[in-house]
Amino acid sequence: MKKIISAALLAALFLLPGCAPASGEEARLTVVCTTYPIYLFASALSEGVEGVAVERLDTGSVSCLHDYTLSMADMKKIEQADVIAVNGAGLEDFLEDALKTSDAAVIDCSVGVELLESLSHDHDEDDHSHNGHDHGHFDPHYWMDPSNARTMAANLRNSLVLLDPDHAAEYETNAVRTEKILLHVEEETRTLVEKYPLQGGPGLITFHDGFQYFAKAFHLPLLASIEEEAGSEASAHEIVEITELVKEYGIPVIFTEVNGSDATANAIRRETGCRVDRLTMLMDGPDSDLETYCSGITGNLEAILSGFYSREAEDYL
Repeated sequence: MKKIISAALLAALFLLPGCAPASGEEARLTVVCTTYPIYLFASALSEGVEGVAVERLDTGSVSCLHDYTLSMADMKKIEQADVIAVNGAGLEDFLEDALKTSDAAVIDCSVGVELLESLSHDHDEDDHSHNGHDHGHFDPHYWMDPSNARTMAANLRNSLVLLDPDHAAEYETNAVRTEKILLHVEEETRTLVEKYPLQGGPGLITFHDGFQYFAKAFHLPLLASIEEEAGSEASAHEIVEITELVKEYGIPVIFTEVNGSDATANAIRRETGCRVDRLTMLMDGPDSDLETYCSGITGNLEAILSGFYSREAEDYL
C-alpha cells in the first residue's frame, strides 16, 4: 500500500519497510520530484549523500499543469522511484492513476502551508474564447512565496531523515544550509519592497494566475490575473477589460509568464503604450542549483520595480 508522508503520518514511517538498496550501480534511493522547485530543494538537501539520485518529471515544458500528460520517460521514472515528492494542493491531478500503481513513498510538500483560495476565472462561453483553468479549491502555486519554500524544504528534510536514517546527519547539515539560503532571499526581497513599496499603487496585471502567493508575500497589489497559454489566448472581452484598466490606472507595465503566451499582452501594449515584461513561475530551469530559485524570485521583483519605477533593476540592489 502506498505510503503517504504527512505531518500526521511521519511517525508511522518507523513501522513501514525502508527503501531497499538497489543492486549494481543503481542508486539505493531514487527521489522523483514532480516540479522544478521541489527538484531544487530535494537536490540541495541530498547533496553529497551517497547513493541518492534526485530526478524530476518533464513538467517544466508547460507553464500550467492543468493539461499535462505523463510521458513514457516520466512513467519509467515513477516506476523506478523509491520516493515521489509532490507539490500537492491539487496540482498533480495528472499523477493520480500512476500513483495508484506505485509502491513509492509520497512526500506532500504542501503540509503546513497556509493555502490560498484559487483565483479561478469563470468564463461565459458566449462571450469568451477560452475557459479558465481551475486546479481546485486552493491555489497550488504556493512555492512562489519564499517562506513557503522553506516549509517545503522542511517537509522534504523530515521525510528523508525518516526514510534514510543512516544519513540523517547529512540531510540535517544540508537542511541548515538550505534554510539559510532561502531565508536570505526572503529577507533581501522583503527589505527591497519596504524601500520601494507599491502598496496603494495601481497594482499588477499578470497573464498567469499563479502569482497570488508572490504578490501577497511582498505586499504587492494584484489588480488582474488571466490564465493564458499558447493556443488559449484571452477573449475580446478580456482584452478590452485589461486595456481599460491599463488606461484608467496609468499602468506602465503588464507581465507575461516565461513559458506562456504574450499575444494578448502585446496587443494591449500596442493599444495603450505600456511595457510588457516577463515574470517566471519557476516551472523549469537549467540545473539543480538552489540559487536558481533565489534568482527567479529576485528577478521577478526587479522586473516589477523596474517597470513601475522606470529605473534599471540593478539600481535597486
